[in-house]
Formats: sequence, C-alpha cells, structure tokens
Amino acid sequence: MKQSLSVSGVVHPDTGEQQSAVYLGCDTMVSTGASSSGGATLFAKNSDRPADEAQPLELHVAEDSAVSRTQFVELDGSAAAFRHIGSRPDWCWGYEHGFNEHQVVIGNEALPSLLPETDEPKLVGMEIVRLALERGSTAQEAVDVITGLVEKHGQGKFSNVAGVRTYDNIYMVADPGEAYVVETIGHEWAVRRVSGVHSISNVSRMDGDATISKGAEAAAIRNGLFDPANGAEFSWSNAYSAVDNAKSGARRQSRSSSILAHHDGGIDFGKLMLTLSDHGAPESDPAQFESVPGDLRGICTHPQHEGGVTAASLVADLCADGSRLPVYWCAMYAPCMALFFPVFIEGELPEMLSVGGSSHSDDSPWWMFHALGQEGFAGGPDRMKEIHEGWWGLQKAMFGSVYAMAAQGREMIDAGDREGANEMLTGYMADNSKNMLKVGREMLSAGAV
Repeated sequence: MKQSLSVSGVVHPDTGEQQSAVYLGCDTMVSTGASSSGGATLFAKNSDRPADEAQPLELHVAEDSAVSRTQFVELDGSAAAFRHIGSRPDWCWGYEHGFNEHQVVIGNEALPSLLPETDEPKLVGMEIVRLALERGSTAQEAVDVITGLVEKHGQGKFSNVAGVRTYDNIYMVADPGEAYVVETIGHEWAVRRVSGVHSISNVSRMDGDATISKGAEAAAIRNGLFDPANGAEFSWSNAYSAVDNAKSGARRQSRSSSILAHHDGGIDFGKLMLTLSDHGAPESDPAQFESVPGDLRGICTHPQHEGGVTAASLVADLCADGSRLPVYWCAMYAPCMALFFPVFIEGELPEMLSVGGSSHSDDSPWWMFHALGQEGFAGGPDRMKEIHEGWWGLQKAMFGSVYAMAAQGREMIDAGDREGANEMLTGYMADNSKNMLKVGREMLSAGAV
C-alpha cells in the first residue's frame, strides 16, 4: 500500500519504474468471543499489494531491545521486544499484518485523507505495525505504542527521495480479550474499542464514541479542513476523510460488514477464510460466499482491478482460556486460489516461508503461489476453480490435525516441556510446508502441459 492521493506517477522502490499512485485496498475484520462459534476472538486480514511484490513471512525472536530501525525516522530509546511474525515486503522495515507471542495481532490499511503531503520525514505505516508488535503485550499496550509513535514522529503522506508511496493509516489491533480500531492522520489519532463483529477498509468510520488526540481539531483548523466559525462541532471523519478516494473501501466494507452481521454468533476460522476469498458486491446475498470463480473486484482482489492483488492473508484464531495454543492461518497471494496453512509462533517458522524478494525465485513459496495465481487469472474461472480445488485435500488434512496439535502443544508447555513443544510444532510446520510446495508444484506442472 505504498500509494498516495496523487494521480501522478511515482517511482516503484524496487524497480525504479513509474507507476500510477492509486489506492489498492485491504480489508480487516474481527469477531470477538460472543460473536464466534467457539467463543474465541478471531482476526482476519487481506493484504493488497502490487501484483509482483512478494510478501513472505518472517519470524523475529524476542530481544532485550527492539529493532528500532526505520526507513526515514531515527527512534530514540529502546523497549523490550517480543517474539513476533509478520508478512513483510522486502523493501520495508515493517509488516502488513503480524502477531506476537502474547496473541496481539495487528494489520494496517491505507486511509484516504485530506491532510496535505508534507516534506517532514515520518514513520511508514507498516513500520508502526512492527514496532507495536515488538512492544505491546496486550491490544491496549499496542494501541498506546501506536498513538505514542504517531504523536511524536508522525506518519502519513510525505515526500521522499526513495520514491516510497506514503499514506495515512487505519489499524485493527486485537488480542484474546479485546479489539480496537486506530485511525492515524499526520501526528493525530482516533481510537475506538470494538465489540461483536467489525470490519475496516480504506475509509474513515470514526463515530461519536471515539477517543481523539488532543491536537486533532487544532491540526484540522491549521490545515484549513475545519472552520469552527461556522458553528459546527468538530468531526474527525468529516474533517479529515477524502470521501471521493474512499469509494472502493466503502463498498468493500459494506460487503464484509453484511457477511459478518449475517453470521454473527456463528463465526469461525473457516467463515473468515471464505470472507477473505469473497468477490461479491455489497448487495450480494450475505449468506452466500462468492469465492470461486471470482472476477469482481471484491474483498479478494485480482490484478486486473486497480493494479494490485491480495498478496497475503491471515486468519488468527486466538485463545483466551488456555485450552490450546493460538492458530495463525496464513495464505500467500489471492486467497480464492491459495492454501491457508497453520503457523505456531511457539515453534520455529520454516525458513522457506521467509524466501521471497523482488524477483521470481524457484525456492520461494510466495513466488510459487504467484505463478499459480497468474495461471488462474490468465485461464479464467475454470482454471481458477481447478487451482482452488487442487488445494482441498491438503487443506482438509490441516483442518483435521491442527487443533489437536494446538491442544497438545499447550499441554506440553504448561507441563514445563517448552523445548519439546517447540520441536513438535517446528516439525509439524516443516512437514506442512513441504507438502504445500509439493502440491503447488504439481499443479504448476499440470498446468504447463
């Protein structure tokens, strides 16, 4: 989401090529315990990026002090860092979405705003995701990290010689007990705690119960976005939101909200996977998931729509009662044709899942999914359906095994055998990753015949 409100060309940071600066789009949603069929909090996100920008997974171990490197801002001080995993474009010191050892999960999205671009170097939105995962052991702590960084260092649209597309950001932050939405514009922020089901997209939705930074109204006045002389009360969204650039986000959020509302009380990880794979219009039946075949620019985004693609997805199935470990279902590339594979942060992430740079690599799972996705896009609905169904045998096997593994891992850790649990979970993820590569490469070979 390295884009700005400008429609002029900008330089891609990897290739140096001029690209149109258009909003791509992400969708993030949460179902808190009362809305979930099993009583657990679930978090889901689609990360939309340029169609050929890899988003592999990375594991970073806990350290005494946070890795504070950022691209444009020097951070002072240090803070305890937690073990965390994130989906990271290789040009950026940050994540589109990620999770840490305390079951804090965060994702960000571009927020079209009316605040003008400045020359002031600021934090990139994805860097804030990474910093909050390093420094927050609860959703509330992570929110405090985000708002503190934004107030001090800022984020949002700023010019830079690196040609990085910059933009204001929305964040969804969740842990097993609560969830928050944070909208950030420049050095200002608005926070709202959410309950039940909730989704965000590339559109401001802060209503009257939000907590807003003290400087938000003054900043809006200073930038000519709000005039108190007309007698109106200050409204965050009315003052800052670029409505004309938020139409796609509003449409997609309408669709995700209708799906979540229809399934409220019975939401599980499978329904969220289907929601992330959905191509339906806002007026489509919320009881029916339109996953495959799919062409409409929906929650699942294909490259023929606005130049981007859903390049990575996450469904986090958290656990508050200690009966099992949290399960993080990760997918690479368009989720309607991808496999959601389970990840345990208590194990060691297979190194192959972190392979993926700015050009194709035969040993990169992300680039394998990219190749399959390109086949599907080129072949149309029939080929997309074949790829979707080609994963189903392995997907069902993972559905059938992972929660027993999560319960066993929890028992071992509670009994003091953390090393044994780590070894078991590491082996489980390694086997699944090898099987994933095998099935994917077989589908690619079959499509080449």
